[in-house]
Amino acid sequence: MPELPEVETIRRQLEPALRGRRIESAEVLDARWTRPAPPAEVERALAGRRIEQVERRGKYLVLRLEDGRALAMHLRMTGNLLLLAQGQETSELRHLRAVIRLEGGGRLLFTDARRFGHGVILDADGLDDYFAARLGVEPLSEALTAEELCRLAAGRRAPLKSFLLNQSGIAGIGNIYADEALHRAALHPLSPAGSMKPEDCERLREGIVATLEAGLRSGGASVDDYRDARGERGAMQDEFLVHTREGEPCPRCGAEIRRIVVAGRSTYFCSSCQRRLRRRPRRRARRRSAA
Repeated sequence: MPELPEVETIRRQLEPALRGRRIESAEVLDARWTRPAPPAEVERALAGRRIEQVERRGKYLVLRLEDGRALAMHLRMTGNLLLLAQGQETSELRHLRAVIRLEGGGRLLFTDARRFGHGVILDADGLDDYFAARLGVEPLSEALTAEELCRLAAGRRAPLKSFLLNQSGIAGIGNIYADEALHRAALHPLSPAGSMKPEDCERLREGIVATLEAGLRSGGASVDDYRDARGERGAMQDEFLVHTREGEPCPRCGAEIRRIVVAGRSTYFCSSCQRRLRRRPRRRARRRSAA
């Protein structure tokens, strides 16, 4: 599934190409892409509108329109957004779900082999509420501090891997970058989130930021279906420290990288140098002796 670095890579490519362009027409070829909204409703909302900004929130890519509304798109597992020049064709048309045609030529395609991706039209006054109900703090913003991480994790028994995958806490991190961040932080994926001390939260914050920035420098990771807006593969998969490296030596200590399943997701880690934290015991109130 495309995560923050992949979606942000696409945003950076689309923003200069789409900002200020007017949408000539939109065609939804798969009703699942817009449900529960009818495709015709989304097509009408887009046709004739100028694109004011191209933004990202978590794993969502957002086209802000001149009337205050916005098209928010989520790629899910196998979605891709491809920008084609006038007359340009691509083999990805076999998985085409939606087409946005631009005035003056060019098309923005939403392709999705497994059909889990979606697009939704949001009113200006509903955009913030939509994301507030789904997404937490942006990990590359100043809002992600060690103190905020500790606050989000306080009292949580869920494993750190599951904690990082929860989009309502920290937005944009998925399976790949959670593994890589935990390795950089030297924290075991099964450690209870609430067991972190301030120094653990600081290491995890640094690990998250370093991992996402590495993904951005590499243009994202093309483990399976991901391609950028130009149809090109990312290179982050060549820089993985542990993800998909089962049986290989840990780049930090040389021990063998292991694979387990956490929250239904394949999880890669080094059992030697990624320390497993223990759940803090609860303080029990002393029983008062009977009078």
